[in-house]
Amino acid sequence: MSTNYTGEQIEVLRGLEAVRKRPGMYIGNTAERGLHQLVYEAVDNAVDEAMAGHARTIQVVLLADGSCSVEDDGRGIPIDMHAEERVPAVEVVMTILHAGAKFGKGGYKVSGGLHGVGISVVNALSEWMITEVKRDGFLWQMKFERGITVQKLKKIGKATGTGTRQWFKPDPEVFEVSEFHWDILQKRLRELAFLNRGLAITLRDERPVRSGEPVRERTYEFDGGIVSFVEWLNGKKDALHPIISTHAERDGVDVEVAMQYTDTYADQIFSYANNIATIEGGMHLQGFRQAVTNAVNGYARKRGMLKESDNSLSTDDIVEGLTAVVSVKLQDPQFEGQTKTKLGNARVRSIVAGLVSERLDFFLEENPKYARAIVDKCMQAQRARDAAKKARDLSRRKNALEGSGLPGKLVDCKNGNAAECELFLVEGDSAGGTAKGGRDPNNQAILPLRGKIINVEKARLDKVLANEEIRTMITALGTGFGDEFNVEKLRYHKIIIMTDADVDGSHIRTLLLTFFYRQMKPLVVEGHVFIAQPPLYGIRKGKRQWWAFTEAELKAVIGEDGKDFTIQQYKGLGEMDAEQLAETTMEVGHRRLKQITVEDAVEAEQIFTDLMGDKVEPRKQYIFDYAKSVKNLDL
Repeated sequence: MSTNYTGEQIEVLRGLEAVRKRPGMYIGNTAERGLHQLVYEAVDNAVDEAMAGHARTIQVVLLADGSCSVEDDGRGIPIDMHAEERVPAVEVVMTILHAGAKFGKGGYKVSGGLHGVGISVVNALSEWMITEVKRDGFLWQMKFERGITVQKLKKIGKATGTGTRQWFKPDPEVFEVSEFHWDILQKRLRELAFLNRGLAITLRDERPVRSGEPVRERTYEFDGGIVSFVEWLNGKKDALHPIISTHAERDGVDVEVAMQYTDTYADQIFSYANNIATIEGGMHLQGFRQAVTNAVNGYARKRGMLKESDNSLSTDDIVEGLTAVVSVKLQDPQFEGQTKTKLGNARVRSIVAGLVSERLDFFLEENPKYARAIVDKCMQAQRARDAAKKARDLSRRKNALEGSGLPGKLVDCKNGNAAECELFLVEGDSAGGTAKGGRDPNNQAILPLRGKIINVEKARLDKVLANEEIRTMITALGTGFGDEFNVEKLRYHKIIIMTDADVDGSHIRTLLLTFFYRQMKPLVVEGHVFIAQPPLYGIRKGKRQWWAFTEAELKAVIGEDGKDFTIQQYKGLGEMDAEQLAETTMEVGHRRLKQITVEDAVEAEQIFTDLMGDKVEPRKQYIFDYAKSVKNLDL
């Protein structure tokens, strides 16, 4: 290895070379997430035109050759010569990082782009890209290959109206996957249509389909804006009152809020800044929560529902069962936090708080029946929280008297470094015993769970904490619970759910995921929750052993006839001995783990409501829809 460090080792990346060299820095990764980010970058530019009042429609088309087209009816990217770069402005936008109309020269009052690198990054990471602009009565076109201009701007015909079309094919040299997914795209496009009242976004899929199936096309347009968003979110719940909404601009900040209480126990509060989902919250969310807390407490005391000697309702009590969307649009948003999705503009807090207070105070005064229903629900939440606190304190005192404070059936590991430790949540004592025998005692702990835990989607906090298995998990994890939850006290950085590959195992897994998502959400958001993937088949031929996790893997081993192979199908973890379980499911390097992530918080909320909520019909419809999908697969 050379120890010389000279100027020859300093590499200069020019133009868009840096993007191709380190694509993950610009689009997250080169897998599914990054691939779809290319579409979002092009769509965001079109949405910026809509926010500026110049576009009404956006069309996204997935073409048969794997390319994608995004077209809007906005003003069209400028085609005049750029004074500094001495090339057409459209070429500057397409080929130079940090070039655009979002940096204070009056092109856009507000925009959804964070860095102004979007469309040039799409260009750099595309095998080819064609940009077409309708302006001044003509259609103009440029062509690029991997970010390099291969056809200068030229006039290719006459055109009516204005707009921009970006047509690109992701570069297979960059991306590990190449197929756009309808479900992933339609979720984001639907969300953007909700957040931009009156904007029509069409998604069309022109890729080959089975004979007789129509081409998929869907248009998202919501004249109600975020009011329609809340209606959609609460469509499968029972609401306590009509939607409360406000929309106003104050001190240069456009604020739009819609909210509605339901008879559920989990809150769904989504916040956005310039159409960007602020999953870590920020000043606008703080202002909203502050306003709702003050308004409900103020009304309850004014009407005598809370006496002078009573404690005020906490924010957690007041947001139980609340669905809300908080959207702000402003110049120069400041994003903070681990994922740069936390709004840091301090003045936004008081603006949002003031507008929400005015609207909510008025609603409560004018609608005493609904106001009483809201306060009653919040007071019930307070009583349940107080009961849960007493149960928690009692459990804490009991653990202290017993000594270690850890549950007796937890088989702990020796390592004291939480970052290196894993906790397996295992279905049943029998499988727990097998897992104990197959684990690495240095880093792997085992917690057997008996039966099915309570469905936290349909239970208040006091009922949740009355469940012995849940109390055991909380104690083992060490994070505390509710308002005392602290992810930094987590004793194991990998929490691995290991259940049987049958219907009961799937149900237990879903109940556990619901518990973690609803009551310990940071564990999921920060990537601490995993699902173990035990094999479906053990295959033997002579002294050789294989494991197959899918039907396809089984066929790859045994071929079509399976002659001379002995095949065992595993339906439960207890059917494997400790050595087999370790080799297939627990040993690092051999096992398969699926990390649980929250790519789409809105969709996650809907799925938990559908599968675990009070209403049966959404569950039946979900099963019906996905049963059809599975039936149509070519297995």
